[in-house]
Amino acid sequence: MALSLSRRSREPAPHGATGAARVDRRTKNLTKRLQPGEIAVIDHEDIDRVSAEALVACRPAAVINAAKSISGRYPNAGPQILMEAGIPVIDGAGPQTMTALREGQWLRIDGGSVYAADADVLDAPVLLDGEQLSADGVADAMALAREGLSGQLQAFAQNTMDYIVREKDLLIDGVGVPDIRTRLDGRHALIVVRGYHYKEDLLALRHYIREYKPVLIGVDGGADALLELKHRPHLIVGDMDSVSDKALTCGAEIVVHAYRDGRAPGAERVRELGVEPVIFPATGTSEDVAMLLADDKGATLIVAVGTHATLVEFLDKGRSGMASTFLTRLRVGSKLIDAKGVNRLYRARISGVSMFAMLIVGLVVLGLALWATPGGAIILQLLGARWDDFRAAIEGIFT
Repeated sequence: MALSLSRRSREPAPHGATGAARVDRRTKNLTKRLQPGEIAVIDHEDIDRVSAEALVACRPAAVINAAKSISGRYPNAGPQILMEAGIPVIDGAGPQTMTALREGQWLRIDGGSVYAADADVLDAPVLLDGEQLSADGVADAMALAREGLSGQLQAFAQNTMDYIVREKDLLIDGVGVPDIRTRLDGRHALIVVRGYHYKEDLLALRHYIREYKPVLIGVDGGADALLELKHRPHLIVGDMDSVSDKALTCGAEIVVHAYRDGRAPGAERVRELGVEPVIFPATGTSEDVAMLLADDKGATLIVAVGTHATLVEFLDKGRSGMASTFLTRLRVGSKLIDAKGVNRLYRARISGVSMFAMLIVGLVVLGLALWATPGGAIILQLLGARWDDFRAAIEGIFT
């Protein structure tokens, strides 16, 4: 039976999710405008953890993925996160999805089928079909994907060797690192990437930031993460595709990560905002560029927040060039400290018994301090008299 749907309604229909479509091939761009109750339409093979958490934070009614959410290359955690959040995922809807569905179009999802939802149309046509993911299906697919990790490891090793050949001068001698105004020599550098648990780790580091006053380096959207916590970045490094205009005009020095041939598409955007950037041509990722820059300019310690450290995280990034991050970490060496998970390491665990003991000790110390002064002694005598009166009154009630 077809459903008659209101254009204003954002609540799921009894037989499926309904809502306005938000369409974008890049998930990180889509999440900037996706509103609660809307339907996310993406083309994202192997949905990674960071993208899934960004989608969950937007609270969409459903996700339609033109690509396969789990291709089997490696066990990506994104689909499982969406399942646990109770968000329906229509998977593998096909490349035509991005043209068949329009921005703002009202849709209804029933099972694995996507319909055009319109208050004036009773028998809405099926626009496309996909597979609705289930928790059991995702678990099975993840188990199979783990078996494919060996092949990914071989490809990763080959990419690592290719990167050494292309960037040996930059890695070994620092050839090609540009000059910047920001002084890093003899200082700590805090590099922030919007990766796993970056918000929690930044909060856990607030005392370190206050005490040591490190040079704050935001990698693309990492600059906005710093601003959200009231920290102004000193440097912003990246290709400028996921950082806000507010961050770019906050007074930080801008270093645009360019292609090896010198092309820097992000530089034009920065110049339109009235800021002249520094250009850093290099293969690899923007977090590599940030680490190499901090190391070359003499930072004594590099603290990394949200950066990629494991094979699965490298694969989650979706680039064969992530092998460069592995080599960059070797290049930086012992001065690099990963802040990943620091919020869980220092999480306070105080029992109720300990709290009660601390309260008693505090009251005893306060009493002794009062008794040591003439005025305090009078106050304690008055309190003692009041207590005697109260006790006498209670005894009178029960006798």
